[in-house]
Amino acid sequence: MRIVYNSFHGRYSDNPRVLFETLRERPGLEHVWLADAAHRDTFPAGVDLVDVDGPDARAALESADLLIANTHTEVEWDKPAGTTYLQTWHGTPLKRIHHDVLWAPPGRLARLDEDIARWDLLLSPNPVSTPRLRQAFRYDGEVLESGYPRNDVLSRPEAQTVRKEVRAALGIDESSRVVLYTPTWRDDETFAEGAPAIVLPLDPGVFARALGDTHDLLVRSHYMVTARAAVAAHDSVHDVSWWPEVSDLYAAADVLVTDYSSTMFDFAVTGRPVVLLAHDLERFQDTVRGFYFDLLPQAPGPLLRTAEELVDVLARLDEVLPEHAERYERFRKTYTSLEDGYATDRVLARLGL
Repeated sequence: MRIVYNSFHGRYSDNPRVLFETLRERPGLEHVWLADAAHRDTFPAGVDLVDVDGPDARAALESADLLIANTHTEVEWDKPAGTTYLQTWHGTPLKRIHHDVLWAPPGRLARLDEDIARWDLLLSPNPVSTPRLRQAFRYDGEVLESGYPRNDVLSRPEAQTVRKEVRAALGIDESSRVVLYTPTWRDDETFAEGAPAIVLPLDPGVFARALGDTHDLLVRSHYMVTARAAVAAHDSVHDVSWWPEVSDLYAAADVLVTDYSSTMFDFAVTGRPVVLLAHDLERFQDTVRGFYFDLLPQAPGPLLRTAEELVDVLARLDEVLPEHAERYERFRKTYTSLEDGYATDRVLARLGL
């Protein structure tokens, strides 16, 4: 069996990576990854790589018995009758996606619909997401409510080993409180003419001056804007946008700060605090993308508007958290019920592998 993998248009990451690493040593399987040139050095030695933007990508896809992807495979190819396409997707949707969005560049959704038409199996991270994914993608094929393979490590003992390894690699002391910052992307900024630089709402300098002696900040820009979101250098600030696997960063972090990213749902598996820096909440929900539910009453932690408010809350987090404990537990029960460390087993069992 020949398996082709595509994660975030050529990265070695996410659900496809976990499935690959589980299957890699099994006999009778051939593995090929679509790889972006900028990320080739993150793939393990000996892995068969094909340039995702090159002429060989089409041939690789058309030779696959199984394609495992976590986002749209934006390559022109004809799917053979015997090929199975597993679409894992990459997050619980708070933001409206695909046909549910408020705005998209002309022609983009129609082009992506060509990929959706090839899907045979779609993973859902939780029961709440299933109807939203079906509606957004206009997909009436099979859905497997499995949880996400990428989150399995967070419920397993090896999470502590990963935590120590990541902190050591970044030079972070075990006594430091690590804050992972994962802002999402804005459609209008991302597709703006001329591709201007993306300015993140949390100024690393503000964080470093206020908390740098006791905290470290990991900045993870969204893969859609990684090359355009500059992160100012500070001793206590680390740009981890190119770190291959976000689950490693979840394991290393003590607190998540995000805005509307699906990382809040994944990080909740850890049981650790989530803080929302939602500086443009009304604009994002009313004109940029829209939400599937009202964020304010369901937010799993404090919802703040400025970097100054954020550093104040982080400085007294233990005092603030009890106010949000009940809502946080409801959030976890709603969105992490399938994240028990065995999602990979469920997915491979369905595939007969």
